[in-house]
Amino acid sequence: MTDEQRALDLAYKALNRRDRTVGELRGHLEGKLVEPAAIDAAVAELERAGVLDDARFAQRLAEDKRMLERWGSERIERELLRRGVPPDLADATLAEQDREGELGSALALLAEKVREPPVDDRARDRAWRMLVRKGYAPELAYDAVRAHASG
Repeated sequence: MTDEQRALDLAYKALNRRDRTVGELRGHLEGKLVEPAAIDAAVAELERAGVLDDARFAQRLAEDKRMLERWGSERIERELLRRGVPPDLADATLAEQDREGELGSALALLAEKVREPPVDDRARDRAWRMLVRKGYAPELAYDAVRAHASG
């Protein structure tokens, strides 16, 4: 078996377990002691075949984290960058969510987690911190807490 074939076999096995970015796949193959030239060839082949696509990965991760875990854009961006998505691609993916959509997500999260609208400073601060931890911008979290408190 050639180095290129071994790299492709290992890459397909890794991608069958879960979707990966180009950077993650490169790191995985490096960890398996695959030669750099074979890694380059495998990545190029998988990109040509449409199996490896950072844009598709970024879109899916952003949608999943927004819908399933109710993450805000800042946390999604950190996760995309951590996984090796290029910054310009991460920005383009996140630009699709407008401020109103982000605010709606924050309000839905508050309605789910904070059943009673916060009436005192401590409760409002706790709700605000929860939103910021989930990756919502501080200003947007503030607006969401105010809107939730006003009913």
